[in-house]
Amino acid sequence: MRIEDICTHFGDDHGRYLGAAVPPIFQNSLFVDYDGKDQVTNADGDRYTYSRIANPTVEGAEAMIAALEGGETARCFSSGMGAVSAAMMKWVEKDCHVICVRHAYGPARNFLDWLGTKFGVRTSFVTGTDIEEMSACVSPQTRLIYLESPSTYVFSIQDLKAVAELAGRHGIRTVIDNTWATPVFQNPLSFGIDMVVHSCSKYLGGHSDIVGGVIIGRSADLRAMTETERAYLGNSMDPNTAWLLQRGLRTLHLRMDRHQENATRVASFLEQHPAVERVVYPGLPSYPQRELAQEQMRGASGVFSFSLRGDPQQTRAFIDRLTWFQKGPSWGGFESLIGGISLDDAGRRYTSFGSSGLRVSVGLENADTLIEDLDRSLAEVPL
Repeated sequence: MRIEDICTHFGDDHGRYLGAAVPPIFQNSLFVDYDGKDQVTNADGDRYTYSRIANPTVEGAEAMIAALEGGETARCFSSGMGAVSAAMMKWVEKDCHVICVRHAYGPARNFLDWLGTKFGVRTSFVTGTDIEEMSACVSPQTRLIYLESPSTYVFSIQDLKAVAELAGRHGIRTVIDNTWATPVFQNPLSFGIDMVVHSCSKYLGGHSDIVGGVIIGRSADLRAMTETERAYLGNSMDPNTAWLLQRGLRTLHLRMDRHQENATRVASFLEQHPAVERVVYPGLPSYPQRELAQEQMRGASGVFSFSLRGDPQQTRAFIDRLTWFQKGPSWGGFESLIGGISLDDAGRRYTSFGSSGLRVSVGLENADTLIEDLDRSLAEVPL
């Protein structure tokens, strides 16, 4: 099935749901035995018992996301970090070693630091752009390589095929955060990566009204997680969130095309503005890793970074004068957002952007409206 067809009709089972065009929400905690009827089973072939283990509404969202990513199975979690931490815990063990991209999502790196404190897990943070650097970090204790491509704030990408080949030679598992690109623009499993994670709070949901996460990978790996990392930690996605997620997925392909179109126009405008020092967006011809991006991605989403020529006070004044770009910590919804990026969650500076770096999430507004907003604010603040 093509992406558009998966988003629109994957999982349709009108006979099962009395002809309903939209599957209902199974907003229940448990499932009871009933006499004289064939027991309906879940995706793993087991009878439904308790929604912390399996729920038909959650499974509908999981099946659609697995199809979009080209994976065998998916498992939804109560948050993006719930998915990230479960994927990491699946492969790490006491006193093992992990290789992680330096500019991965801050809480993901902080979780690895916590694993180090609690269980002796040692982590090597690498740029991700140099396969030789990554190879030099491999040791007999290495169990996991954690990727995020493009990576947070700096938007550098990793050569997924090369990393998968490196990991395969040493029996190491690989996990990637694919939230930025979404399954519409990138499918890491096709390059040999073992597991893909997403924050469903971002593009997959798309409406800034849910918090959730998902892991996609092999059936054997994820079925085991149903009874361990997900069930024991109690971080399953609830049915109402899964229903909203599936509703968002219906328009994912349409929204991503619009996000890309708007972001390309906004990034091109900023790149040509004299007050802007630097723009880093994988959708621009000037992107440093353009060739690799075109090899492993089919497009670019709506989030990128840029820096102004002014000082932090001028940068703040520029942000405060914007009308359509709201200040907020997340991204991937229908609305445009902007925020500073000088420090990450652990207080480590993103030196490539200095003190005037900004991250922008371009929403679904008219691109001309967004460009006019930026142009006006830049004109009002002397830079």
